[in-house]
Amino acid sequence: MTTYSAITYEVSDKIARITLNRPRYRNAQSQKMLQELDHAIIAANADHAVHVITLFGAGEDFSSGHDLGTADEAEYRVRFPDEAGMRGTFARSWRNYPDTHLRWRNIGKPTIAAVQGYCIYGGWMVASTMDIIYAADDAKFIGGLFQYFSIPWDIHPRRAKELLFEGRVLTADEAKELGFVNRVFPRELLVEATLAYAAEVAKNDPFEMRMTKLAINQAQDAQGFTGHIHSAHSMFHVSLVGEKDPDFALGRFLPKRRPMAAIALERRRRASGGAN
Repeated sequence: MTTYSAITYEVSDKIARITLNRPRYRNAQSQKMLQELDHAIIAANADHAVHVITLFGAGEDFSSGHDLGTADEAEYRVRFPDEAGMRGTFARSWRNYPDTHLRWRNIGKPTIAAVQGYCIYGGWMVASTMDIIYAADDAKFIGGLFQYFSIPWDIHPRRAKELLFEGRVLTADEAKELGFVNRVFPRELLVEATLAYAAEVAKNDPFEMRMTKLAINQAQDAQGFTGHIHSAHSMFHVSLVGEKDPDFALGRFLPKRRPMAAIALERRRRASGGAN
């Protein structure tokens, strides 16, 4: 069995349980984590003993988003450098996001994410590739124009615009109301509830589940889902270049977090009196 360092993987009672396992960094998504997650999802899909794939985050948060510069990520980029300039940036982005995330979305088995704590940008993207999202009552979502931009499909376009134009944290209950989250549970019951639902789904015939999922995904694809993901990825990079303009209004938030994510976190900090 493959040994992972940034995730854990186990199979029991027809359920694959994958856990993002960098709690020290709030499960920030290093390139290594994304590669291991991709490997584990592909392995679970190929394993006839697995009927359902579940995804969790270790520790307080599901995922704080992209790895913005941990020592592990810095070392990885030194060992595996990309081509300089936009060519390398685009290639790395495509490899880590549209390529893998569309693959996870199209996996032939039902997938379920269990989200607690912060689910920011990269966390939102990963969760959105799953078929079902269960959330703890303390879940906090921050979205934006990111590399796998499924938000206009996850949320009604007018509601998506209202959320993203403002830049704010979305609570678990709000995410459920908008249709992004299926169900909300008390934090202490999230894992139990997720696995209980997975166990019910696992009783079904795998081929029947595959055909059902394929039919639903193809309904979206007939409306242009995959083409939109590809074009929005390019829009993300145009936006990224625009942030280097001298009159960029949100320049004070650079270079760490994405500007709109920084705005959302700052608004939450002020609203909570300085606490997270």
